[in-house]
Amino acid sequence: MRIIAGTFRSVALASVGKGDAGAHLRPTTDRVRESLFNVLMGGKFGDPITGARVLDLFAGTGALGLEALSRGGDCVTFVDDGRKAQSLIRENIRKTRSQSSAKLIARDATHLPENDGAPYDLIFLDPPYGKGFGSTALAAASAGGWVAKDALIVWEENTPQIAPDGFDLLDTRKYGDTHVTLLEAV
Repeated sequence: MRIIAGTFRSVALASVGKGDAGAHLRPTTDRVRESLFNVLMGGKFGDPITGARVLDLFAGTGALGLEALSRGGDCVTFVDDGRKAQSLIRENIRKTRSQSSAKLIARDATHLPENDGAPYDLIFLDPPYGKGFGSTALAAASAGGWVAKDALIVWEENTPQIAPDGFDLLDTRKYGDTHVTLLEAV
């Protein structure tokens, strides 16, 4: 895995290796990440990345958030409660030298605390597939003040997702076994 474009372009990210069987680490492949960012930057959504505050829920390796940071995001906050994931995120922050604009919250994304800062403009949501954690995490993020009005949510799952209350469905895409649902906070 590597960063596809931007200031960290071609930086090789830490390998998941054997990972942690309980961690459900399933990094977004370079190909899917590249396609996804091409969609985001393709004009239909304007430029949702430059200057954005990025929240990466169920961050795993942090590849999605770091890709956004590399392409002009202002800052990124990673949320993951897995020890292996936290280790990979820290290593990838170190590899990209993004310590000043990246933060890790070691917490279950479905139980977010109140946000004590500005809300986030771009939110990546990549929960373990098929467990219903995405809806719960999105509800927790909304209730806790993490989601800005008009925020773009990029939700990866194994099936297309229905927009929950407070969100409009913008688009859905399928990349192999991965379904990406794009939502906007209203």
